[in-house]
Amino acid sequence: MKNRIIKLLLLVVVMAVAAQDVDAQARAKRTTKKRTTTTKKKATTNKSQGNAASTVALAAKDTTPAMPEADLKLNEVRKSLRNDNAIDLNLVKDRTPLAYEHIREDDAVYRQRLWRELDVHEKMNLPFVYKADDDNGNQRFINILLTSIKSGEITAFSADDDRFTTPMPFKDITTQLVGKPVIKQINDWVRDPDGSKGYTKDTIITQEFNPENIEKYWIKEDVVFDKESARLHVRILGIAPLKTIRNEDGSYRDVTPLFWVYYPDMRSTLAKYEAYNGKNYGARMSWEELFESRMFSSRIIKSTIDNPYDQFIAGYVNDPILRLLEGDNIKEKIFNYEQDLWQY
Repeated sequence: MKNRIIKLLLLVVVMAVAAQDVDAQARAKRTTKKRTTTTKKKATTNKSQGNAASTVALAAKDTTPAMPEADLKLNEVRKSLRNDNAIDLNLVKDRTPLAYEHIREDDAVYRQRLWRELDVHEKMNLPFVYKADDDNGNQRFINILLTSIKSGEITAFSADDDRFTTPMPFKDITTQLVGKPVIKQINDWVRDPDGSKGYTKDTIITQEFNPENIEKYWIKEDVVFDKESARLHVRILGIAPLKTIRNEDGSYRDVTPLFWVYYPDMRSTLAKYEAYNGKNYGARMSWEELFESRMFSSRIIKSTIDNPYDQFIAGYVNDPILRLLEGDNIKEKIFNYEQDLWQY
């Protein structure tokens, strides 16, 4: 009898446990269905929001023009299909500059560094603004520089350091010369021919490069006296074009250097361009010969002579006339050093 009672109790317990398992499974299925429904609703909501966002983005794209990058348009000169000269100009193509005479470090008994400023409006510097076109392009000096940099013949360096430490990509030069394009609102004459409704549209405004804004150049050079050859050598190290900055009313404000180029790297390129000579007594010279022959006019704006703080002359001399006199004083010190080495 006792065995039967025990068996009945065990059977009741087993049935109770089985019933609990079935109930738990049923609840789990209901929860899963609810969660699935909620997820579907969220997915539907996200999809509708995404469609709305894409519609807004498409509308924005339709109304706002795409912003292009700054572009420096250097007019490409068409080459002449015939010989546009009375003679065959083959020497210009074959010119190669002579190598510099080597100066031993022990023989350089005197060495100073100068910075000069060249103004293109001076009579002697008119070749820098010669506007004619030739088969190799426009003959302005700034156009020669920009064309050579754009083609990769020479490397431009940042104007922040005149020691040629940081190469400067051409797009940065373009941004400095013409600025970045801007979007402005202008009247929409198509939708509003008489302007009575006030309809406007977005238009991209881009500036064009004006070579007339390059009015000055800086020239960095070393003056070295070689005791072996008993000569005073002047070696140009770098050239930097300066852009003129004007106020809104067109008045002059200041100038700022755009970039530096290493002159020894440019010599082979400049040898293939002829410099303008209005007198033309004898023959024309190349740009490389013009610089090596010192056929330009400039003034000293900085030197290493008695300048422990590495300042420009304008930093410690306020009067413009006195700055010119200070530059002449530096030139006279170099001249007197060379003359004092000789006895007559």
